[in-house]
Parts: sequence; structure tokens; C-alpha cells
Amino acid sequence: MSTTITSSNPIINGERVFKDLDLNFTAHPIKKDIVKHTNEYAVINSVKNLILTNYYERPFRPEIGSGISNLLFENVDPLISSRLERAIEETILNYEPRVSLSLVNATAYPDENRYSVTLTFFIINNPNPITIDFFLERIR
Repeated sequence: MSTTITSSNPIINGERVFKDLDLNFTAHPIKKDIVKHTNEYAVINSVKNLILTNYYERPFRPEIGSGISNLLFENVDPLISSRLERAIEETILNYEPRVSLSLVNATAYPDENRYSVTLTFFIINNPNPITIDFFLERIR
């Protein structure tokens, strides 16, 4: 999954500081501790994790997830693109309170058997939009 971040200034001295661990558990080269993400990158990782989580994957929270993996095994067409958009939008609106969603666009690529997804959103207390581009494709 490739990510493009378009924002003029990240939040550094904002009212709230968002922190999260790197889920790859990458070690910091000097401190030898797990790298942590802050502010924009923490929220971006949270949004991506919510989208890629299926129902019943999180212990004690089976309702969290988007269910898009089931849609990826359907034929690639514009109807499934709109269902993907709706599933992503509902997931972010329900489970990510730090984000104000602006745009969700899923484009079908039937020849490549995948979808291109573009998300544009605002983080609370940040007037700069953030755009994330990634591909969704099924894994056998």
C-alpha cells in the first residue's frame, strides 16, 4: 500500500498531540526502542488500519471493521466501487473521531483486478487537508 501525504505543515505544537506505535515494530536506530508515530502519521495509520480490518479481527471489539475484503472477491466494476466507498466512509465516520472526512473515491481497474482509493480528510484542529492514495486488491 503506497501512501501520498499532501499537507503544508504538520501539527507540531497543536492543542492535542496524537501518538501511536509503529505496527511494524521497527526499532529506532539510536534508542533501540519501538518507533512511535505522532500527529498526522498516527491518524493516517489509524485510518488505514480501520479500513483494512475485517469484522471479528479485534478481540473484544468484533464490530470494528470495514468488511471490504468480502467486496474484493466480487467482480471489479463501478457498482462494487460505490459499495467500497460507502463501507470506507461508514467505518471512518463511526470509529475515527479525530477525522472529518471530505472525499472518498474508489476507481475500478478491471484489467488489473484492483481498485484505486483516494481519501481526503481533515484532522481536528488542523485546517490542512490530508490525501491518502492506495490500492485495494484481493490476496488469495
